[in-house]
Amino acid sequence: MTEPFRCPWARSPEEVLYHDTEWGVPSRDDRVHFEFLILEAAQAGLSWLTVLRKREGYRRAFAAFDPEAVARFGPADVARLMADAGIVRNRLKIESAIHNAGPFLRLAERHGSFAAWLWDFVDGRPVDGRRESLADVPATTPLGEKVSRALKAEGFRFVGPTVVYAHLQATGLVNDHLVTCFRHEAVAGLA
Repeated sequence: MTEPFRCPWARSPEEVLYHDTEWGVPSRDDRVHFEFLILEAAQAGLSWLTVLRKREGYRRAFAAFDPEAVARFGPADVARLMADAGIVRNRLKIESAIHNAGPFLRLAERHGSFAAWLWDFVDGRPVDGRRESLADVPATTPLGEKVSRALKAEGFRFVGPTVVYAHLQATGLVNDHLVTCFRHEAVAGLA
C-alpha cells in the first residue's frame, strides 16, 4: 500500500502523527487553544519537532494546560519551570505563558469562551488557504496580524503575527493543508 501524500513538513514519526490527527482540525475547546498558545510561543526560534517532543513535559509542567491553574502560578513556579528539562527553559516564554492565562480567562469570561472570541475573526468558519505547495504557505497573513494586534490589546505577550498564525493553523481556524494533501479535504469537511 502506498503512503498517502501529506504536507512535506511532516517528516518525523511525531510530525506525521500530529499532521495526520491534529493539525488544522477545527477546535472550539478552550483548553486546546490555551495549549497551543503556550506551545506555539515555545516554538518561536525552534523547530516544531523540538516542541512536539517536549509536549508531554509541557502538559505536566503547565497543569494539563488548565488556564485557571496556570494563572495562579507564581515566582516559585517560574523557578521550577526554569529547572525543568522537559520544556523549553526560556524565561520570557515561561513568564509569558503564565501571564497570558489572565487575559485568556478574561476573554473567556466576556465572550463565553476564548474560542468563541477567536472564531469571530473568521465568522465561525475556517479559512481555506488552498495552498498548492509548501512555498505558498506564509509565515503570517493579514488575519494573523489582525488577531496578533487584538491579543496584544487584550494584554497578551509573546503573540506576534507568526506565532498567532501558527496557532490559527494548528487549531483549524485556517486550513493550510496543501490541496494535494490527503488531510486537506478531510479537514475542510470538519468545518
